[in-house]
Amino acid sequence: MAGVSIFLIGVLIAFSAGGVAGSDFRAEENPIRQVVDGVLELEASIGRIIGNSRRALSFTRFVYRYGKNYESDDEIRRRFEIFSDTLRMIKLHNRKGLSYTMGVNAFSDMTWEEFKKHRLGASQNCSATTKGNHKLTDAIIPASKDWREAGIVSPVKNQGHCGSCWTFSTTGALEAAFAQAHGKGVSLSEQQLVDCAGAFSNNGCNGGLPSQAFEYIKYNGGLETEDAYPYTGKDGICRYTSENAALQVLDSVNITQDAEDELKHAVAFVRPVSVAFEVVKGFKSYKSGVYTSATCGSSPMDVNHAVLAVGYGEENGIPYWLIKNSWGGDWGDEGYFKIEMGKNMCGVATCASYPVVA
Repeated sequence: MAGVSIFLIGVLIAFSAGGVAGSDFRAEENPIRQVVDGVLELEASIGRIIGNSRRALSFTRFVYRYGKNYESDDEIRRRFEIFSDTLRMIKLHNRKGLSYTMGVNAFSDMTWEEFKKHRLGASQNCSATTKGNHKLTDAIIPASKDWREAGIVSPVKNQGHCGSCWTFSTTGALEAAFAQAHGKGVSLSEQQLVDCAGAFSNNGCNGGLPSQAFEYIKYNGGLETEDAYPYTGKDGICRYTSENAALQVLDSVNITQDAEDELKHAVAFVRPVSVAFEVVKGFKSYKSGVYTSATCGSSPMDVNHAVLAVGYGEENGIPYWLIKNSWGGDWGDEGYFKIEMGKNMCGVATCASYPVVA
């Protein structure tokens, strides 16, 4: 099977390097022809291992689209079984006509246990938000809000195989605050937080909280840019230098635990807010619509994934939070999801905070 992986990589390189310019359609040089031949070769190679069913064809297309690289024939068979189970779950869910749909994505060949290990952190203690300090006002809250329209929300990033979601929620909130304050964008370092924020009850690739990350930045002199301190997606040794700090945190504001009215006020009038919630099994296949669950919890000890609330609204009569994730732009609705508002769904309002920056 190693030959299939090498061939696939070669086809992708040929396509990205060659493009379609020049209008030379000789088979041996035309990159479109090479891509087609690559898919056919991959179908034949995988077909010899798992057969040529319609589902096997879907699996081959999945492997090609996401550049999967499996080590052996046995792993191909195992991943195909997982993919098949995922596909059955997706089809069964979508037939129900619920408020959200599921779809195939890069995680469709991963077990729930693998997904939890690589994409989620350990459950966190949200005690910092037991009593919040966000100040409510009498201003009339608009019916909907989307901070992307103001141009302050940075592009969706991808945390990779590291439970560092809390760092991406942190930088997302800080990047929005910086853009709002200074009128220009910046990409900030998640890796600095992974490597350096452990003294503030954070655990690198094993989880943490944005509120604790804000405190680390406040008391340790700032946060570097992505370019200065690039992301590796694994735990490392702290190499932060204050001379490279691109941003300072003056303070952080906590939303009172479970208070969705406070969270809505903050998102409406301040800026995007870091939130955490509990991801349960079906969520990894979310595609579009307003997510809701009867199995996730609302306890502060249940939250296992930190994200960024960038707005809210209503869809088909269901109020929702609009949330930026850190699993890449190909996941969900271009890297975003909506989750039902008004029920503290999956604990989305149990652990919310936002920074004040210089």
